[in-house]
Amino acid sequence: MKVRRYLRTTDLAQAGQISVQQVRNYEASGFIPPTARSPSGYRLYTQKHLAALKTARGLVNGYGWQRARAIMQAVDQGNLSAALALIDEHHAELASKRLRVEQTLAALSTIAAQASSLMATRQTHRLRVGAAAIQVGVRVSALRFWEQQGLLHPARDRDSHYRLYDERQMRRLRVVALLRDTGYDFDTIRTMLDELTAGRPEKAIAAAEQKRAEIARASWACVMATTSFQRYISEYCADLYIHV
Repeated sequence: MKVRRYLRTTDLAQAGQISVQQVRNYEASGFIPPTARSPSGYRLYTQKHLAALKTARGLVNGYGWQRARAIMQAVDQGNLSAALALIDEHHAELASKRLRVEQTLAALSTIAAQASSLMATRQTHRLRVGAAAIQVGVRVSALRFWEQQGLLHPARDRDSHYRLYDERQMRRLRVVALLRDTGYDFDTIRTMLDELTAGRPEKAIAAAEQKRAEIARASWACVMATTSFQRYISEYCADLYIHV
């Protein structure tokens, strides 16, 4: 069977299971390299364009639209180091989210094992609002807003009036941050906090486990995407290795 040197837009669309217009959108957005034109104006795609399209679609699934486009553009510009840095940044974000979820689950599991209320926990060590925000990975403004919503009840230093978060409030804070990141509204979060206070952490634990499963799926999507990315670089951009 004779293999055509060039591929049509419809060939890429069928291979990628997308529309012809989507193929053009991928090219216009920089997901695939620019293509040459025939004397009559038709796009002259190659196997490299097809591989780039499939790689880009995998990257979108694993890294999101914006970061996937930046990765493919960096490769097209001959900057593999920049592309790898973008990949590493996303992996670091996933690792940070996973750590926070594990910390939340550990706190909830402790509460469940002790069968004690969240309000009964005592701890002498207390963090100021800035340190508490850094530990949980959110902005200080978020903590203040959540306090306004009645989700957090930090103590106040008698002299400086700084907000102070003990271990009890840090546990609440981790739960609130996790549930907000998962998409729960404030009414639902209040209900879950009430369950924790009453010594019934099952709902919050289930939400944390759901979030952990979501992170695992996101990590697997990255593994699949980087497998395709590595193959694309090896087959079509091998010269970039010398610049890494």
